[in-house]
Amino acid sequence: MTAVLCLSPAALATARRVRAALPDAALHAPAHRVPDADHPVSDAMADHARALFAAGTPLVGVCASGILVRWLAPALADKTAEPPVLAVAADGSAVVPLLGGHHGANALARTLADALDAPAAVTTGSDAALGVALDDPPPGWHAGAGDPGAVMARALAGEAVRLEGDAPWLEDSGLPLDAGADTVITVSERADAAGDLVYYPETLAVGVGASRDCPADEMTALVDAVLRDAGLAPAAVAGVYSVDAKADEPAVHAAARHLARPARFFDAATLAAGEDRLATPSEVVREAVGCPGVAEGAALAAAGPEAVLAVAKRTSANATCAVARAPAPFDGAAAGRPQGRLAVVGLGPGRPAHVTPAASAALARADTVVGYRLYLDLVDPAVLTGKRVEPFAMGAETERCRRALEAAAEGRDVALVCSGDPGIYAMAALVFELWPDVPAAARVTIHVEPGLSALQMAAARAGAPLGHDFCAVSLSDLMTPWPVIEQRLRAAAEGDFVTALYNPVSKKRRDHLPRARDLFLEHRPPDTPVVVARNLGRDGETVRSTRLDALAADDADMLTVLLVGSSATRLAGDHVYTPRGYATKNAEETTP
Repeated sequence: MTAVLCLSPAALATARRVRAALPDAALHAPAHRVPDADHPVSDAMADHARALFAAGTPLVGVCASGILVRWLAPALADKTAEPPVLAVAADGSAVVPLLGGHHGANALARTLADALDAPAAVTTGSDAALGVALDDPPPGWHAGAGDPGAVMARALAGEAVRLEGDAPWLEDSGLPLDAGADTVITVSERADAAGDLVYYPETLAVGVGASRDCPADEMTALVDAVLRDAGLAPAAVAGVYSVDAKADEPAVHAAARHLARPARFFDAATLAAGEDRLATPSEVVREAVGCPGVAEGAALAAAGPEAVLAVAKRTSANATCAVARAPAPFDGAAAGRPQGRLAVVGLGPGRPAHVTPAASAALARADTVVGYRLYLDLVDPAVLTGKRVEPFAMGAETERCRRALEAAAEGRDVALVCSGDPGIYAMAALVFELWPDVPAAARVTIHVEPGLSALQMAAARAGAPLGHDFCAVSLSDLMTPWPVIEQRLRAAAEGDFVTALYNPVSKKRRDHLPRARDLFLEHRPPDTPVVVARNLGRDGETVRSTRLDALAADDADMLTVLLVGSSATRLAGDHVYTPRGYATKNAEETTP
């Protein structure tokens, strides 16, 4: 993930534009100077930047280039391993790649220059003199054997280079090309290609099929054997492809990971439309999945209408594999569609400072964001730029969860936004409840990114009232009958748990809180501390403590969470805490 460093409020607008232009970026800023950063930094920014650099994180500093130079100079050691580092003027008027020019910095600079409508000050010698960087081929190409630096040095010295094979990006560059030159750049799909420098174009599509629960090692072994026996280089593979009924098949994804390429899928109708191009159509396969061939059909569909089979279908006990060749490199990730992914994301109370890095990453990665309108308003608009945003009204919980699953089933990367923690009185449980009933959602991957819950935030603001055993009960009877709620309250009270009360009072429901109070008073002293926390982490936040016997319906609403202390809960000045017993235990251990 790229780290965008913003040092002052004056640079914040540009920093947000930079973050919005990079789908994997997060904003890092001094906690005391810049509000609402994804990563508020309490330590020195110089130390923070050096730590990120040492970890290989690409850095974009929205600041003077000299600042980054001074910060990172002590950490510079190996230019072949350093991540991209760029400086962007605070007003967005210039983009300067400082380090890692041939490791993505120059390409990143051009991306940001386009987004900011500013010049990219690329100063790398080969880029400036010859318009090409041999150690940083364009997307769809991979450098193989050879020393790009040595070949570039010869070219910069005026020596001619012979190009064997087709590579428009080299042919159109300023390289001194000569068919009789001794220095050879070879372009080939062959694994045995040789030359002073070898490039592999991504022209091969690997199509695979699998029986359900095919062993992953069987699939990868078959793919390796097919490529090896055909003399084809794995580096020339653009992607791994199959029918969408196999989008959740682990063996298919294992093959893609093995080749470090994307896994993409086609519906059966698309594969069936290419039946006349198949070498080994099968009626058995048609009956099973709706098309006459998966491996060959998927490979040809990915490689395009002018593709030909390079390797016809081969089989193992549980897997099939075929390879198609396209006439030119193609974007392997753009062919077919990915396995759908749904992240159920917790925003905590809503401020960026309280959102976990994992939740921020899920939001940044998503192409579709679904949620209750109020929660979507809590997300930085820059994060939502360029994404499909689908807002829902209050009360449409089932509709928004179903829509999130449907969008993921279409192959989208979806974030379903929740306030607080999505697994605590929120949407995560409903997603899993609906999952079996949404067509094709069985092939979707679902993960839950936790958020800072209201009970955690209330406890932190108040002190440490959850220092010992605790539980949570919602007083809303929309989903749970009041007799059940009352039974749970009584059990919590009798068990002497600190109890978080969610949804304590609504406009139509004002009697449940007094009834809960009275029930607790049967088992607690009247002066038991109760934390009353409202609008946590947002404008108008209030946190105070009161006595249990003074608790009234007017103290709370649906934006309030209450923490009812146990018999051990105490006050320490303005703070509320529940001891776990360390002091007592230590005293007993030291008593002679």
